[in-house]
Amino acid sequence: MATASFTATGMTCQHCVGSVTQEVSELAHVTSVSVDLPSGTVTVESDASIPQDEIIAAIDKEGYPAVASK
Repeated sequence: MATASFTATGMTCQHCVGSVTQEVSELAHVTSVSVDLPSGTVTVESDASIPQDEIIAAIDKEGYPAVASK
């Protein structure tokens, strides 16, 4: 199992959280998505490695610029 964290900006409500969660969950191999609204942290767990740019693109698609957390 792999875990990766990202920071997304611009999320302000639970609708934002739901949109990001749904979009990222649709990626192959994703097993869970957790979003912390106050910090903008998106944590993705998967059963295989997923390129970070694919996850970032899914978050960006919903309108929230994202970067990989360090």
